[in-house]
Parts: sequence; C-alpha cells; structure tokens
Amino acid sequence: MSTSLSLAVSASPLAKSVRRGVAAASPGYTLIELLVVLTIISLIVGLTGPRVLGYLSDSRAKTAKLQIEGFSSALDLFFLDTGRYPTSSEGLDALTQRPSGVPIWNGPYVKGGRVPADPWGNAYKYRAPVEHLPPYEIVSYGADGREGGSGNAADISSIEK
Repeated sequence: MSTSLSLAVSASPLAKSVRRGVAAASPGYTLIELLVVLTIISLIVGLTGPRVLGYLSDSRAKTAKLQIEGFSSALDLFFLDTGRYPTSSEGLDALTQRPSGVPIWNGPYVKGGRVPADPWGNAYKYRAPVEHLPPYEIVSYGADGREGGSGNAADISSIEK
C-alpha cells in the first residue's frame, strides 16, 4: 500500500510543481549567501590593503636606494675614464652625454642611455664637489619631491647619515 501511495503522491500536480521549484532554485545563490561572501571579501581587503600599500612605499624607497647605488658605480666608471667626477652643473646627464671639454668619454655609463627618474617620478639631485668621500651626493627627495620630510617623504641620499 505504501508503494501505491507514494506513486500517487509523486504523480500529483502539487508534487511536480514543488520538485520543479526546488530544481529551479538550487543552482543559484540566495541574497544572504551573496552578502556573507561580500562581507568576508571586504574584511580581507580592509585588513590586508594597508599592509600591501605599506610594502609598496617601502619598495619604492628600496628601489631609489638601488638606483642611487647604480649611479655611484656609473660615476666611478666616469671618474676612471675622465679623471674627475661630473660637476653639479653637468649633473647626472654627464653619464649619458659627453660633457664639453672631456677628451676621453666611454659612455653612456647608464643602461638605456638616459638617467631614470626616481620611483616617484622626480629627477634625482646631484651635488659635487662636497666635503666627504666620495666627493658627490645623489639625492631623491622622496614621495613629496621636496627637501626634508619623514616617512615616505624622507630624503634618500648616497651619503650615510
């Protein structure tokens, strides 16, 4: 008797519509499920976002230090060829273009034939002569592009301070 009852229930129009409704609703997600997922994603982004931005600013400062070290090596090669370091007026451009009055110049001393900007898009500052060894200073003014500052805006120099 139970078999005939189950056949009768499964054949009823109500049972068919209930099965269709369940089958039609099962592939989608409810609004609550979507809101929970969005909340979890926004929490993850909110917690990790500031840390990632901190790494970005640290990597820019490290990139500037590495570029300054590369300029120092290029300036040493310039010195070996010419017997002097570029003057402040010649600047770092002396690494890419022969300065006037220099008979021996085997440049460009910088890869790519141009002096790159610092990671914040500003030009590096070059001063020579200065009263220490090496007799020059290369400076990036940091994120603010102005002398001085602290944190991300701190100056990055070829001189250990």
